[in-house]
Amino acid sequence: MLDINFIRENLEEVKRAVKYKRRDVDLDRLLELDSKRKEIQTKLDGTQAERNELSKQAGQKKPSDEQIKKGKKLKEEAVEIEDNLKKVGSELKEILLSVPNVISADTPEGKDDSENQVLRKFGEPKEFNFEPRDHMQLGEMHGLIDTEKSAVISGSRFNYLFGEAVLLQFALIQFVFETLTDEKIIGELAEKVGNPSAKPFIPVLPPVIAKADIMKKMDRFDPLEDRYYLEEDDSLLIGSAEHTLGPLHMNEVIDEKDLPIRYVGYSTSFRREAGTYGKDTAGILRRHQFDKLEMESFATAENGLAEQNLIVAIQEYLVQKLEIPYQVIAICTGDIGKPDYRQIDIECWMPGQKKYRETHTSDYMTDFQARRLNIRYNNKKSKKEFVHMNDATAFAIGRILIAILENNQQKDGSVIVPEVLRKYMPGKIEVIGGK
Repeated sequence: MLDINFIRENLEEVKRAVKYKRRDVDLDRLLELDSKRKEIQTKLDGTQAERNELSKQAGQKKPSDEQIKKGKKLKEEAVEIEDNLKKVGSELKEILLSVPNVISADTPEGKDDSENQVLRKFGEPKEFNFEPRDHMQLGEMHGLIDTEKSAVISGSRFNYLFGEAVLLQFALIQFVFETLTDEKIIGELAEKVGNPSAKPFIPVLPPVIAKADIMKKMDRFDPLEDRYYLEEDDSLLIGSAEHTLGPLHMNEVIDEKDLPIRYVGYSTSFRREAGTYGKDTAGILRRHQFDKLEMESFATAENGLAEQNLIVAIQEYLVQKLEIPYQVIAICTGDIGKPDYRQIDIECWMPGQKKYRETHTSDYMTDFQARRLNIRYNNKKSKKEFVHMNDATAFAIGRILIAILENNQQKDGSVIVPEVLRKYMPGKIEVIGGK
């Protein structure tokens, strides 16, 4: 949520965000209601002042009939004004919550994802001397993935993982936790991007259900058709660990010396994938249920952007260690999310599809979420400010498994296990399906 004074002072910038994020927001009505609210509040303050003065006078001697009559009238007026103030405030808040976050100056302009911009690349797609198999062919060959039985048991867009695929998943989890809790690695990456803190991440196993009110505060309630809503509990299954990591410090005031606070959470996540009918139905790229490692960060206003730069550096470090070719993408104005100020994605090369596909995202929200969640900190001048929040993918397990299987396949169908993961594999497995 944006501060109403910020909207007044940066109206053109807000209008730009409304336009590009295609939001139906009546900013004129918003500002009109804010002015009206101020007028009503002034009137209420005046009425209350009169009541206080009358009460003061009555305390000095027995009130006259006229004073009693006037006091009753002022009370009735105050109740009427307060009711009017609540109505105006309610409509004002409803519109205010619909206003999207503004967009960073370095976000490229564009109408949709076709105009996202490549910032840099790592590695070159491997040239195979054979026709590469896709991950489902490899998965079925080695008994790693099953989508047919899961379709019968659970429905479409679910899957089973077996054997080495499961071992790879838990190797990836250990690799991420070991990396993100290592102060030396975080410090080196932080120094590289100009982030002043080497503070490591705290591992978290978060709940996978969030109350509807919390998801609204996170501005992740909509689109509801893409969520699994539990009507009886007025709660939702989370679509990412950030949905229950973000509210961890709701209604708290944090000391600046304790910032940044960094978490890395592992959870199963759920999405209906509404609006994707017929898209990525084969394989495990787009599932209703998937496992994910997510980073969440709370920082000062001054270091919010530096925090995102560190997070992207961490994402690149993780993928580089797997030796998977990728490209870093600046998401354009027409593709960026409602709460996002700046969004950077990573797309890994998928030989089975012969193209790059999104595997990581990094969302910098400034104080947009924190204002809704009421998460503040005491700055050096003992003034309370809202923290700046970032969330980002460490690994979306299914998608990175696809990249590992397809990029490391051999002519005979065997798959080389990335060297960085072997120490986490039972028996330090080096090859899947090898003889």
